[in-house]
Amino acid sequence: MVRNFSIVVAAVALMSCGPSVDTSASNAASESIPDLTGDWARNTLEFEGPASGPGPISTMMRKADGTPIAEKVGDYTNPILQPWAAEKLKALGELALTGVVFPDPENQCLPWSLPNILRYMQIRILQRPDEVTIVYARSDQVRHVRLSGSHPANVTPSSYGDSIGRYEGSALVIDTVGIKVGRLPMLDWYGTPYTESLHVIERYTLIDYEAAKEAVERHERKSVWLPPDESGIGPDLDYRGSGLQIALTVDDAGAFTMPWSAVVTYRRAANAWGEDVCAENLRESVGPERNVPRDDAPDF
Repeated sequence: MVRNFSIVVAAVALMSCGPSVDTSASNAASESIPDLTGDWARNTLEFEGPASGPGPISTMMRKADGTPIAEKVGDYTNPILQPWAAEKLKALGELALTGVVFPDPENQCLPWSLPNILRYMQIRILQRPDEVTIVYARSDQVRHVRLSGSHPANVTPSSYGDSIGRYEGSALVIDTVGIKVGRLPMLDWYGTPYTESLHVIERYTLIDYEAAKEAVERHERKSVWLPPDESGIGPDLDYRGSGLQIALTVDDAGAFTMPWSAVVTYRRAANAWGEDVCAENLRESVGPERNVPRDDAPDF
């Protein structure tokens, strides 16, 4: 269980050796920093597509009316995929169609690497002058984003990579490299692979209520999603304040033929932050049992 934190977003004052200090630029910069703190929720299992240009892998399984079917069969014909990545995605989809739940970071209780982790349906953002911390409501996974410095010359790969953040006007921009290629390198629900060349840029902005509502409803019409009563997580539909939108760009010359973009839209969470212990849940979020080790023999 993640404990509640009290967050204060403080501006750093400019210092000068002279007798008088013009702090107008500092104050303006402070006022433009977006307040992203708090709990945010969504209920879709895919990334949203960008307004234009190449986008993420989406489902290949749809009804005649275009409604998506909750099968983990990604569109391996998407031109963003290099041939080897398309073949791997195709093989996973064919396995899923046989009724087998193929191993992935979620059902094997492994860290969800970036950008897969951006699909989390509930997150908590904590802002400090020198760091932004993002907590994800699945086994309480945590990312730390430094707001100063640069990437090391030799980055030690990790599940979430090395993340450097900066504020650009009213947006938080996060640049991440050094994302570890672990046992199951998958960057989405369908198992799309990636390589050590993966580079992800995220842009966090607040959008007004109507824009957030429209984005969520548009995505629900063409994406696999879970009602709040099934997932236990959902947005507060009565909240009329700002939503949170993350625009991300993925660049990996090892797995993709071109950079591509996606969007994730959150609204304020309706439910209290709960505990989620991966090992205690043997079912996929859309129904089938997870492929995890079990002992069916009696103890005595």
